[in-house]
Amino acid sequence: MQTLCIIGDGSLSARESVADRLAEATNKRVATVDQTAESVAATDNGSADGTFRIDGDGRWAGSGTNRSVMELLDSLSTDYDYALVAGLAHHRLPTVVIGDAETPPSAEIVASAPTADALDIASIVDRLDDLEPHITLETLVERAKASPKAERSGAIATFTGRVRAKDSPDDTRTEHLAFEKYEGVAEDRLEAIRQDLTGRDGVFEVLLHHRVGLMNDGEDIVFVVVLAGHRKEAFRTVEDGIDRLKDEVPIFKKETTTDEEFWLHERE
Repeated sequence: MQTLCIIGDGSLSARESVADRLAEATNKRVATVDQTAESVAATDNGSADGTFRIDGDGRWAGSGTNRSVMELLDSLSTDYDYALVAGLAHHRLPTVVIGDAETPPSAEIVASAPTADALDIASIVDRLDDLEPHITLETLVERAKASPKAERSGAIATFTGRVRAKDSPDDTRTEHLAFEKYEGVAEDRLEAIRQDLTGRDGVFEVLLHHRVGLMNDGEDIVFVVVLAGHRKEAFRTVEDGIDRLKDEVPIFKKETTTDEEFWLHERE
């Protein structure tokens, strides 16, 4: 799922312009999320955790207070191709900035303009599919289940790697990790690993994804999903998949602790 945050005065109208343009250019499903101050203030959830609606064009919109924006996007990722968030930026999501709205330091700025009317909506839409997608474990599991060979499968095994705050109770706390990949080469290596592992007897589908950018303590980093005939092939291939990803794919990690900041490969 491709995501886009739009922040600043006029973010709601800009989001609708992007959604309308996507509707014209594609036949894909678009989810819209309101997090603007006026939208949140106007929402009366009563005893519910959130409120949701689908507009006349079939676009989903929602607001609520009991989910983080990433939890909400995770839940949408298996059913929608695009998610447009108005009024909130996140350090891992591409962002459009209107006026002098404050953005997280590591957010990727897709476009900026002094006013919503000054944004080049067509250019923003053209760039969306080239941005880093929002991939979740659930997204990959659904792709595996959609395999033509799924009827022969009796097992789906998965691995999720996440940011660990400490190795032991006395360690200096890790605040966040930042990942950069060798563009082009990393994708080619991942695909080579995927094809090699899928060629094993009894293995029908292998999916690997490593997120890039800044990940805070507790956030997910990497996923491996294996669709196989039996559990032994599935478990063995998941372990080999993550081991080979870490050994063979050029993705570089910078760690920031409460005391210092350093690139991991420079300490090896």
